[in-house]
Amino acid sequence: MEINVKNVNLESLIRENVKTMRPYSSARDEFNELNNDDMIFLDANENPFENGLNRYPDPHQKALKEVLSEIKNISVQNILVGNGSDEVLDLLFRAFCEPNIDNVITLPPTYGMYSVLANLNAIQNKKIILTDDFQPNVNSILNRVNENTKIIFLCSPNNPTGNTFSEESILRILNEFNGLVVIDEAYIEFSDKPTWLKRISEFENLVIVQTLSKAYGMAGLRLGLLFASQDIITVLEKIKPPYNVNSVSQNLAIEKLASLKYIYEIEDIKKEREKVMKALVRCKIVTEIFPSETNFILFRVDNATFQYNQFLENGIVVRNRSNDSLCRSCLRISIGTKEENEKVIELLKNLKNV
Repeated sequence: MEINVKNVNLESLIRENVKTMRPYSSARDEFNELNNDDMIFLDANENPFENGLNRYPDPHQKALKEVLSEIKNISVQNILVGNGSDEVLDLLFRAFCEPNIDNVITLPPTYGMYSVLANLNAIQNKKIILTDDFQPNVNSILNRVNENTKIIFLCSPNNPTGNTFSEESILRILNEFNGLVVIDEAYIEFSDKPTWLKRISEFENLVIVQTLSKAYGMAGLRLGLLFASQDIITVLEKIKPPYNVNSVSQNLAIEKLASLKYIYEIEDIKKEREKVMKALVRCKIVTEIFPSETNFILFRVDNATFQYNQFLENGIVVRNRSNDSLCRSCLRISIGTKEENEKVIELLKNLKNV
């Protein structure tokens, strides 16, 4: 099948100071044969006494990227690894958005860090609320685009709503917007919908963000993944901190990714999600339940503050999302272990109405 590539003028999107800056050159950039045991490393002012942590980490995470390349079936040249997804998202603002001039578009209710990072980087955030069925209002989005709109953020599967966005909506935005389209797929492994990773070669403006925190169970390592064209990766590599991912995180991630255990855990979580969903259907304080393609469920109750406190009094911490757009009186509950979910299901039978 012939693929038509959507071309964008990437050069016009990059901040002028980023175009002209020279990246910091670390000692390990200038000599990168880190696995040569015969070399004496006296170039980085490190403590010479070996304790497993005395050397700086690989600034380009080459070994980890090779593993990720195999798992994701994508070239190493299309991968950026960050200190959590928040770092790679921040790098996008820093590379492409001029403070106090440019703007981005986000679609509430959605992941809150987009707004935080926009404020941090002095970038206007145009918020366009999702439709009542939690889908992008594409006409409104495209009508709000102007010459200073650099990025549109699409969280799919979306947090906190739990649903994916329609392929038709995403394709229209990709085709009609000449800035970057960032699809945040933090929860994609819990969905039956395919990832957009395979379509990077079709759209030069497509950026995909994933994480090892959710399905892979490595939240404590803080490892975010960004996938894009080699040109975009080159720009982001230019401005990232030289040693942004520590050695412990790199090595542990490689070790854990070698196991297929996480794949079975994903299936277990999906099965448990259905059990909790059925219990919510039977619960008298629940007034609406939203479909989920994630490891959490958003549901509406008679009084979110009252019910949140009932959960808390019974030793279970959930999230009150009532202040989010379209989420009036809504709670969000993550799917736990089988034993934890059994406690939730038992509690749902006994929650009191307001």
